Amino acid sequence: MDRMRERGIKQGDAWTTWRNPQETRKGSISGSWVYYRDYGATQIEVVAKQNERGEWVIISVWSRPAVKVNKNQSFLEFILKKLFH
Repeated sequence: MDRMRERGIKQGDAWTTWRNPQETRKGSISGSWVYYRDYGATQIEVVAKQNERGEWVIISVWSRPAVKVNKNQSFLEFILKKLFH
């Protein structure tokens, strides 16, 4: 909780990201999942996993600038724009 506050992330935003993510993927820690949600120009990421009693435990929360991808744009165009703009 302290680290989350230090990072300027609201508890409610972390909760919403975990409960209603826009995207998810398996985490690098065995059994963990990463949950993503965009809030304007910021993306919050929550890493969570279930403990031995089946309860979900939040391992970490951080934010980064959100990357907006134009669905009509090819992956190559996206990469070239990132490299040269």
